[in-house]
Amino acid sequence: MNYYVVIPAHNEADLIHLTLQSLVRQTVLPKKVVVVNDHSTDTTAKVVLDFAKKHPFISLVNKQSSAIHLPGSKVIQAFQAGLDTLDDQYDIMMKADADLIFPDTYFETIIQHFKSDATIGMVGGFCYIQKNNQWILENLTDKDHIRGALKAYRKETFQQIGGLKAQMGWDTVDELLCKFYNWKVVTDPSLQVKHLKPTGANYNKSARYKQGEAFYTLGYGLAITAIASAKLSFMKKKPLLFLDYLHGFLQAKAAKKPLMVSPEQAKFIRSYRLKKMKEKLF
Repeated sequence: MNYYVVIPAHNEADLIHLTLQSLVRQTVLPKKVVVVNDHSTDTTAKVVLDFAKKHPFISLVNKQSSAIHLPGSKVIQAFQAGLDTLDDQYDIMMKADADLIFPDTYFETIIQHFKSDATIGMVGGFCYIQKNNQWILENLTDKDHIRGALKAYRKETFQQIGGLKAQMGWDTVDELLCKFYNWKVVTDPSLQVKHLKPTGANYNKSARYKQGEAFYTLGYGLAITAIASAKLSFMKKKPLLFLDYLHGFLQAKAAKKPLMVSPEQAKFIRSYRLKKMKEKLF
């Protein structure tokens, strides 16, 4: 199976060489890797071009944008700029961050999963961060959720869910739409990927409000949003985030922000979320 990788990168000169090194060491090499240099002010572009000279499957796209790091919209707009340069001769599409180190057999294993079952739509490993000289699980989500840093999609799934949505919550709605269209989502604990920068390290308060807005645009409703907000703030060990998330939700509701999903999909999402919550309680 052919796989393409698109990597949005903003000022990642210190780390992206490690990501690219791990990609060129894969036991099954990618057919194409596109790095989108998203308004970097460092030498990100030069680092990528140096790799591209040695490895023709790597290419660079330069993109101008705001330097403000709001989660969701900026990274997916960059991803889309890279995607637009690619053909459709792939079996697997991957969005990857520019601060990851993949184990050498990562994509060989991903391909094996996709080949094992034609109804598998997404596959991913787990992110590990360094703490006290040890690599530990970056435990921010449930074990059945694929982190936004390393999303791999079957081509048919990627097309059916409409690609990636350029707003906060894109890496939740993609999986929920997979469920809606009866695709399986597989996480593999054996695939341990080093994540060199903690998630959300550069987010400001307005970015945190965006999480609450995402809950609204996913069609969660207030009750599910309150539960999800409490859980996420607990997992991040920052209780006051709960208030930020609810504030963002109520702001979006008052502004009547458009949902990311159709009414039918929103109904399915609420039902699915409630079912999962009940399973954990009982």
